[in-house]
Amino acid sequence: MENIQILEIRSELGAGTRGASLGIGAMKVASLKMNDTYFAHYPLHLVPNENEILFRPSSTTRHAKHIKGILKVYNYVADAMEQLLTEGTQFLTILSGDHSSAGASIAGLRKSYPDKRLGVIWVDAHADLHTPYTTPSGNVHGMPLAASLGFDNLDMRQNNLSPELNVYWEQLKRVGEISPKIYPEDLVFIGLRDTEKEENFLIDQHKIKVFEVAEVQEKGALRIAEESLHYLQNCDIIYVSFDVDSMDCELVSEGTGTPVPNGLTPEEARQLLCRFAQEDRLKCMEVTEVNPLLDNKRNLMAETAFSILRSVTDTVEKRLRSQATD
Repeated sequence: MENIQILEIRSELGAGTRGASLGIGAMKVASLKMNDTYFAHYPLHLVPNENEILFRPSSTTRHAKHIKGILKVYNYVADAMEQLLTEGTQFLTILSGDHSSAGASIAGLRKSYPDKRLGVIWVDAHADLHTPYTTPSGNVHGMPLAASLGFDNLDMRQNNLSPELNVYWEQLKRVGEISPKIYPEDLVFIGLRDTEKEENFLIDQHKIKVFEVAEVQEKGALRIAEESLHYLQNCDIIYVSFDVDSMDCELVSEGTGTPVPNGLTPEEARQLLCRFAQEDRLKCMEVTEVNPLLDNKRNLMAETAFSILRSVTDTVEKRLRSQATD
């Protein structure tokens, strides 16, 4: 179905450990193991990456490592998404290496729908609300939401930025020529359980909606999905970012850059995402942070992620076919 297309982003510049760029290939291997024709069935578009930067001397922008290359990737992604979505693609699946690319996905959606209010559902163990001013690591995969929200978080400032980094950070926030791209009241976290004080400050200050794992377990995944969609009822379009570290690493595997225990079960993740896939407002879903080099159970994380992705896509396809026959 050409109204469902795949965007492949192999960038891993934002990660602290290497191997996230191999995650998409690992999911393709998982599909072969399952005798699934998913990757032959849907048009796939490969976005250029700047991973060769990793082989050069260390980044001089230590509070946002490799941000110059990441900025290029953001523009590649935003331009590719705008082309696909304005040409009529109804649903875009994004498979990415590290989670910094999610900021590019949000930029691409805003560029494609400049007059629409965008809601974001962030299924993740981490808030990714750091900025170059607050980051303890300099890894940009911890910053995509802050960039999308246009936050600097100077109240919790820990770092001083060089003039060079300040220019790149401002450019990153403004990719797509819209900033901020989303607002705190249009953001929902699900599965959040590994945050830092600088991120918690923003969550509390802006009263950002958070569904913790315990609440998912208590109410059930489907009810949390319904409550999330209701919370975003004033949004015209919705984007879901699914970081596989939202799942319990002890139940699945450690095949992701920052595994965290006590997370969602694979079935809870599947139920959440498939319910979101039934929603007409959902335009894009991203699956990110599979890292087969870190997988302690062979390729189980990629197999789990692919199985969930297949269920989600089947749900979207059923929805679109139903709309076509109405």
